Formats: sequence, C-alpha cells, structure tokens
Amino acid sequence: MQTNLIHCGDATELLKTIPVESIDLVITDPPYLVNYSDRTGRSLANDDNPDGVLPAFDSIARAMKRNSYASCFCGWSALPGFSGTWQAAGLRIVSEIVWQKEYTSRRGYTRYRHESAYLLAKGNPAKPEHPISSVQPWTYSGNRQHPTEKAVEILAPLVRCFSKPGDLICDPFAGSGSSCVAAALNGREDLGIEIDATHCTTARARLAGVERYKTGVNTETAQVAA
Repeated sequence: MQTNLIHCGDATELLKTIPVESIDLVITDPPYLVNYSDRTGRSLANDDNPDGVLPAFDSIARAMKRNSYASCFCGWSALPGFSGTWQAAGLRIVSEIVWQKEYTSRRGYTRYRHESAYLLAKGNPAKPEHPISSVQPWTYSGNRQHPTEKAVEILAPLVRCFSKPGDLICDPFAGSGSSCVAAALNGREDLGIEIDATHCTTARARLAGVERYKTGVNTETAQVAA
C-alpha cells in the first residue's frame, strides 16, 4: 500500500494488505460509538456500529511493529468495548493523555471539558527519552472540515514523542487527515485510511498542501544558500 497518501476504504480490510509489522506508530481518532451528531446534523460513518470499528484493531495490531505504540482517542462511554478489544488484539494501555478545554463541549452528569486518548503498547517499547505531560493544552480546530476534527497542534507532540524522523505513522480512521498532516510536517512518513469518500478528498487535499509547503520551503532554503 502506497505511503504518504490517504486511502479510501475500510481499515480492517486495507490494513491486511500491508506487510506485517511495518508501522512504527499509530495515531487515530475512531468513532466513539455514540451515534454523534453535531449542531449542523453531521455524523460519522459507523459511529452506531461497533462491528464497523472495533475489528480494525486486530488489523492495526498486526501491522504495528514489535515494541511500538498506538495512541487512540476514546470517549469514556465506549471504553469497556474498546479496552476489551485492545487487550484481545495484544495492545495494552500504558498511559492516558488528557487535553483540557477552556470551554464546555457538552453537559451531562458533569460539564465535559476535556478529550482523552489512551497510549497503547504492543510488546515492550522503550519509554520516550523526553516524555510529554499526561495533561496537554487543547487547541480547537473549529471542526470546519470534519465534525470531530482534531487540530494538528495537539497531535504533533504525539508524533515527536513516540516516533523518530523517517518513521511510518498510520491513522486508520483518518477523518480530515490531521494525524497525517502532523506526521508529514514533522519529517515522518504517513499512511491514512478513511472510509468516507468526502473526508478522503479533504484529507488528500490537506496532505497535498503540506507537500507543496515543504517543497516551497526547500526551494527557498536552496535559494538562500545559493
């Protein structure tokens, strides 16, 4: 499967086509299985269908290198289903990362003012030389291109902490492509998979923009050096 590209399709099946143990780091934000709908009525494919999301983690674990990490965003209400699936796939929770919001995104038993991701380990990866804080500042994307779009700024620290330049970063639920953009901007290879064709188009355009930016920077650097 070609890297530095967003592939349109089902992650469970597409990840079976790549070599075993070829991905250095997974960063992903799958549907939380809560049948989410934003203020404008936008929803997410398979957000009401665990069978369309959870089986992907067997394929993800197969594709991850030995002794590597995955960072997976997850809402608390679906955590039992996700955590059981991760464990069955051979991925164990080794840490939690929380992004603190300055606003309330939803009200229920409490006012929801954070997002969480779980750091998963396959095997026994080395601990980062410079670990990031388990509490991170939140940057709001505006959700302009996707109903649950994550800002590149909050994903870049994950890329830098849990991978090295040249590594292959995969997002099996790529959405609008923020994880792949963060990977590309930080000197990593990227591989995105997204089932929604509209979001595939958006993510591909964003990634192409990064490549144009990088080419422009390299050209400018060469001109200055000359």
